[in-house]
This record gives sequence, structure tokens and C-alpha cells, in this order.
Amino acid sequence: MTDALTGPRLHAIYRALRDHHGHLDWWPGNGCFEIAVGAVLTQNTAWSNVEKAITRLRERRLLAPEAMLDCPQEALAEVIRPSGYFNVKARRLLALCRAWQDAGGEAGLAALDTATLRQRLLAVHGVGRETADDILLYAFERPVFVIDAYTRRIFSRLGLVDGDPGYEPLRAAFERALGPDVALYNDYHAQIVALGKATCRPRPRCGVCPLADRCPSAESA
Repeated sequence: MTDALTGPRLHAIYRALRDHHGHLDWWPGNGCFEIAVGAVLTQNTAWSNVEKAITRLRERRLLAPEAMLDCPQEALAEVIRPSGYFNVKARRLLALCRAWQDAGGEAGLAALDTATLRQRLLAVHGVGRETADDILLYAFERPVFVIDAYTRRIFSRLGLVDGDPGYEPLRAAFERALGPDVALYNDYHAQIVALGKATCRPRPRCGVCPLADRCPSAESA
């Protein structure tokens, strides 16, 4: 259930997180395509590994769809090796590049309404809902709230998400409560990631958590 995800509660949590972390400049990336590439590379790995892979792509002048498509898949996989699962991710990047070009590049994709653009992205091999929504929010600046494992963990511990709601109902609940706000969604997701990585871990560090005073899990711990 997601009925407890109300606007006042979510805004209060965001303010507490922002007071603790400050504004977070996220997503790192130079331009729409690079952000989309990062969204694919970050699957199942830490961002520090993605940064290494993107640096290697940049050094080899491969951060453009046409350049990436001209690169043999095996060679591309070797370039992005630091990101892990590099053979799988090379196939996914090439599929993204083909879809990017087929749609008329960045301009063609940007001209689509959000629902159509989301479906285009979801049709790309290896692009799931979280990856698609990362691209929508951070590359194309669409008001789509990204749901990840950190979001589920944090808001379940806060007692605001009960059970295991599907991705779409949970995303819709956040968007309904917060209203369409790209800048808010951008920083809110970054705040959630920062908390999930450093504090609200599988073994939580409740003593240093900025949400401990409102968290039933922290009280019980």
C-alpha cells in the first residue's frame, strides 16, 4: 500500500534530507546522450566504476551514437570493462544507439511527449523502467520520479510503504503526492541515493540518520 505517501510527509522528508546533505548536483554528465549512456552503465554497479568507463569512452571519442555504432562490439566492451557486465552492457549501449538514431537523435526524441518517449526507451533492449526513468528525468528533464532499491528500503523503514507495491503504482504515488516538478524529483532522488548508500544501508546506521526521529525502524533499533 502507498496511501501514507502524502505530499506533506514527502516534502518534510525531503527538507530533512536536503538540510543534512545540501543540494546534490546530480546526474553527472555532459549532455543528453552521455547521461543516457551513464544510466545504462550504472546498472548493477557503483557510480565510481561508471565514471571510469565514461572517461575511457571520452578518451576514445566514443561518446556519440554514430561513433559507438562504428566501434566493434568486442572493442566497445573492452572500453567499458570498469563498469562490470561489460559484454552485456556493450550490447545494450549499441541497442540504445540504434534506437537513438532511428528516432532522429536527441532532437527527435525530445520532440516526443513523455509517455511516448518512455515507451520508446522501454522498447530498447536492456532498458528497464528504472533506467528509462533515469534517462527521462536527468537527460530529457521530464517529471518522472525514479524508483530504485534505495527508495523501497528507506520508505518501507519509514513505514510509508507497506508490502511490495509494483514499480508503476509506487512511481505514480510519489508523482501524485509531489506534483510534476523536475527540479524537485531530480534532487529528491539524489538525496535518497545519498542516504541509501551512506546511512540507510542493509545494516542501517540509525545513529547518524537525519530521518531517525521519524523512523519506526530507528526507534526499534
